[in-house]
Amino acid sequence: MEADKDNANPTILNPSDLPSRRRSAPTAKRVGIFEALAPANISPADPLAPPVASDSTLSDDEREEIDEQEVYDLISTISDPEHPLSLGSLGVVTLDDIAIIPPASPRSRISSVRVLITPTTSACSLTTVIGLGVKVRLLNALPPRFRVDVRIKEGTSRTADEVNKQLGDKERVAAAMENRSLVNVVNNMLATCA
Repeated sequence: MEADKDNANPTILNPSDLPSRRRSAPTAKRVGIFEALAPANISPADPLAPPVASDSTLSDDEREEIDEQEVYDLISTISDPEHPLSLGSLGVVTLDDIAIIPPASPRSRISSVRVLITPTTSACSLTTVIGLGVKVRLLNALPPRFRVDVRIKEGTSRTADEVNKQLGDKERVAAAMENRSLVNVVNNMLATCA
């Protein structure tokens, strides 16, 4: 292991011990990082084309339910930026730290997904990058009826308040995704996602 890593000797979980309910799905074109930030029904190729039916126009019977296990399956295979291991194997993301929050009112169709991240060490300097990778993965993978809330688990990082403020601010996230070197790091992290 390299000496310049924040946690050169992390606890590693056996991948066969991690919770999983992977489904075989047809291979789809990977969505770019920036597509998650753009409205889903606007086509740059033909701006006059009618909008594509989105998840929000489907009836309650037609909507696919998403649970914590599915969210975990989406993010557990993300690579750690420092180690050649996944966030699930390092225990950075766990099934117990994922919550699906139903709409606040009966009129709303917007649900929330809350993911709490546990850094491998309280002084981890890449906590923001890891949180950004998880947020981008979920924004790209989940239907637009979900709001994504990624936070650092309380008491696990010295910089949790600062990181949570950054991850919760749409403008800061969008500005971070304009940084080419940061986009490359996030792309490398997400390259291992199924």
